[in-house]
Amino acid sequence: MRQSKLFTKTKKEVPADETSKNAQLLLQAGFIYKNMAGVYTFLPLGLRVIEKINTIIRREMAAIGTQEMYMPSLQNPELWKKSDRWSDELVDVWFKSELRAGGDVGFAWTHEEVITDVMRQYVASYKDLPFAAYHIQTKFRNEMRAKSGIMRTREFWMKDAYSFSADEAQHNAYYEACALAYMRIFTEIGIGDKTYKTFASGGAFTKFSHEFQTLAEAGEDIVYVCEEKGIAVNAEVLADADLSELGVTREELVERKSIEVGNIFSLGTKFSEAIGLMFKDEAGTDRPVIMGSYGIGPARAMGTVVDLLSDDKGIVWPKSIAPYLVHLVALNNEEGEIRDWADGLYANLQAAGVEVLYDDRDARAGEKFADSDLIGLPYRVVVSKKGKAEGLYEVVERATGEVKKVSETELFALLGVATI
Repeated sequence: MRQSKLFTKTKKEVPADETSKNAQLLLQAGFIYKNMAGVYTFLPLGLRVIEKINTIIRREMAAIGTQEMYMPSLQNPELWKKSDRWSDELVDVWFKSELRAGGDVGFAWTHEEVITDVMRQYVASYKDLPFAAYHIQTKFRNEMRAKSGIMRTREFWMKDAYSFSADEAQHNAYYEACALAYMRIFTEIGIGDKTYKTFASGGAFTKFSHEFQTLAEAGEDIVYVCEEKGIAVNAEVLADADLSELGVTREELVERKSIEVGNIFSLGTKFSEAIGLMFKDEAGTDRPVIMGSYGIGPARAMGTVVDLLSDDKGIVWPKSIAPYLVHLVALNNEEGEIRDWADGLYANLQAAGVEVLYDDRDARAGEKFADSDLIGLPYRVVVSKKGKAEGLYEVVERATGEVKKVSETELFALLGVATI
């Protein structure tokens, strides 16, 4: 991508009502556009980050045998009435609309009912179990106060997976496999060292459920952490009996702010019984399927990375989810010789499969460097008149600030690709 052709631009100002760091930086750097409170457009740079996160999620879901599908946002009220979750008095996050043909429709805020109904067509016997399926799809929640930038919105993407098992052993095996997959996801996107599998109340179905909480001063959640033992709990699990079972005392726990980036729940047979998802066991007896639910918000994860890893100059993207690996910055590019040299490097990097944002604009060096820091790509490669005379490029690693002068061969080695 040539930056001169990128329709988005960096900004010095952000909306006055935008107080969260992630939204301020993403708006300034041209990754998102705020349409209204709780609703954002993901611009080309922002969408590339989301797709990188989704690719990591898809890989880890496939690794534990979870099949991808896609379910609709429009919801049939009759299905939700069966689980007693249609009423606004019981569930206060619905967006609903009247159909011109008569009747109502809802806009999905989760998909337990829908996927349970779908699986009635495909589960008949214990031989059909266990399995798990997921989708990455738009959800709608009528948040009373949308805040925290892209981490709490009224319209958002969610990866929600659902497991279907014949017994507790099958369910627990997938539950633990998913928990490990989640930690691999968070590690790869750059926040694993600050993210804890956090014990929460399991409700009626199990002793505990789990949230994945990333420690961050920008967080709106509170967790209690024992870093030495690698244990975190939320306020629901501060009872002495719970802590004793987890092998930690209240005195060992430190209160910290955090951002919830994922969660996993055992659902028991609540939805299978309500919707009628049954299977015949080995004795031929009808039994309800045991289910679990597993969620990650890709945009919430993106916002968490920005909040946690940014510095006073701008965003600092991990290589795994950066929209481009290299920010190629051409100085003195009004001179044909320098422009040709930069164009040649751009072509060679592309041919080698390196993702490059090429700043070919006619702008001052200071403006280009400030924009590069704000956008936050892992490597800035500077092409200049002085460098041309030396036959070298200046490479700045965004995360560390380390500066090197390298030849083209050394640059390709640094980026881990073969020289063209």
